[in-house]
Amino acid sequence: MTRDLLIRGFDDQIHSQLSELAKEKRVSINSIVKDAVDKWLNQQSDIPKKHYLVIYSDDDSILGLLKAMDRLAKESDLFRCFCGPPSTSSTTLLSRLNWYDGTVMPYYYEDDVALKQQKHKPGQNNKSIMKYCTKVMENIAGITNKKQICCIDFLINDIAKSSLQQALTIEKAYDNSRIPGLMYCTYKTATLLSSDIKDLVELFEGHDQVFIIKQDDVHKLHITKENVHKLFFN
Repeated sequence: MTRDLLIRGFDDQIHSQLSELAKEKRVSINSIVKDAVDKWLNQQSDIPKKHYLVIYSDDDSILGLLKAMDRLAKESDLFRCFCGPPSTSSTTLLSRLNWYDGTVMPYYYEDDVALKQQKHKPGQNNKSIMKYCTKVMENIAGITNKKQICCIDFLINDIAKSSLQQALTIEKAYDNSRIPGLMYCTYKTATLLSSDIKDLVELFEGHDQVFIIKQDDVHKLHITKENVHKLFFN
């Protein structure tokens, strides 16, 4: 069943341009307006759920990035949130900028006790860290007020300190139930440098985009599988 739609605010000039375009395309003004409305509705239903990887080496680089992201997130009216260890320079800055802290307290790696336990018994805490991360995501998802998120995850770096494979398991779990908006998983280079190449490639491929932070510069890393001949021929 079709209905009439009254559109206000079109002046004579716009109406004249529409009329000329309609004659040129041999369609009605109604068809042009309906097509524009359909496209707009399709854009609204296509809510992004992005999952990004950010690699950095020093606090100064990430702090500069966070300040820039705060401004952009405000301009985009995103729900700003984070999770990670308390009292670090990064999480302290985000708290001061009024980002929501979704971290479940007490922090899982408080005083590195859980981290030390995992290093000695790497398989023992898999279920408990998954349960903890699930609570963190539920904390965030439950308070967004239907806004898209801009979320920065520092917790994942602590998980990777113990085992990158365990971090990959958490990454995959989030990938299967993404929250609308932008999720940034941050890792320090020191955490990743001793990892197996297979795990690193899996980490890169498990994200929509990979960014490397060098001081004030952001570099996007492209990972593609190539034939061995590419080592010799361009």
